[in-house]
Amino acid sequence: MELHNGLLFWPSTFVKKQHSNPPIRPHYDAIVVGAGMSGILTARALIDEGLTVAVLERNELGYGSTAANTGLLQYSNDIQLYELSELIGEEDAVRFYKLCYEAVDQLEEITSSLLDQADFIRRPSICFASKKGDVKLLEKECEMLVKHGFPAEFWNELIVEKRLPFKAPAALYTNNDAEVNPYKLVVSLAEQLIDQGMDLFENTFANVIENEGNEIILRTMNGDFKASRIVYTTGYERLPYASMKGADINRSYAIVTEQKPSFEGWYEDALIWETARPYLYMRKTMDNRIVIGGLDEKKASPTKHETMVDAMANQLLNKLHELLPNETFHAPYKYCASFGESLDHLPFIGQHPQEPNHYYLLGFGGNGTVYSMLGSKIIADLIMNRPNADAHIVTLDRKYGIK
Repeated sequence: MELHNGLLFWPSTFVKKQHSNPPIRPHYDAIVVGAGMSGILTARALIDEGLTVAVLERNELGYGSTAANTGLLQYSNDIQLYELSELIGEEDAVRFYKLCYEAVDQLEEITSSLLDQADFIRRPSICFASKKGDVKLLEKECEMLVKHGFPAEFWNELIVEKRLPFKAPAALYTNNDAEVNPYKLVVSLAEQLIDQGMDLFENTFANVIENEGNEIILRTMNGDFKASRIVYTTGYERLPYASMKGADINRSYAIVTEQKPSFEGWYEDALIWETARPYLYMRKTMDNRIVIGGLDEKKASPTKHETMVDAMANQLLNKLHELLPNETFHAPYKYCASFGESLDHLPFIGQHPQEPNHYYLLGFGGNGTVYSMLGSKIIADLIMNRPNADAHIVTLDRKYGIK
């Protein structure tokens, strides 16, 4: 399945080193299938445990959803805290939000040793009310966040008018979020892990996966791999050994503008999104471009028609003009990409309910990088047979999980 179509921005920001695949070892402690954000963060967590790790990628490192990822890192989720509390209980909902909050801190620590820190910068977020009917929902969410110690402020219409170049009936201001170049993060981290002993195999597709006693065998065109455990971090691709009970694959659109000297009225260079569903979101880049995305459609595959990508890009430009009315923009980068959403708005992380030593980290939702970070810690604990008090929140063995 092709995950995106169009001209992507992040791969243009630096040159990835070319590698030849290393020799296959007789046995690995763990094999990670998928070399995107989830796969490379998982590999890091397992290498930190002293395990021998191979990462298999059917295309190239960072080629899939990572290259189309818009790089907003937020502890807030597509489902707001008060809504998640109603769904899974307040204690677990708050804990999940705290895991997301901590994951942004952990990503900052990881990027501190990478090339250009992978363009990681701390930013606040502003979620504005798309209509007057959403004002009370933002007030309710702000109360819930503040109650549990999250940095949040409610802005009424007057405050919005003072701080933003567009009008909205209200907004929720949250702090301690961040932005990152996701492609640079994955590729730079992979380079670091290769130096630490990770074996990366690009253009290597596992045609057959078999259990033989306590060993897992992956048969590929490049040779057979043997491992004690396998972690699937394949994003929105078809799952080996499993099927999802509650997930949708949709597609979305994004553009990246030309560089600008400055942007008038962009409060604290915040990440901006809205209450409407599907929602619009935008951020700045290190070289002063704007990334804006949205216009989600309930279709799994990205459109193959350039005219469709152009039409949706023009819609995003129009939206951008509404939000920044004193600026004019063009979009040299524009694309359509697939993304996944679980029905309960939680990622799929854990061991297969019926297949021992088969694990999954699938960061479904609009917060995939954050989910990948917190999920890599859970996977490492499960593989090392350590108790993890949070694993039940995202377990595969739930109503909308994996079977």
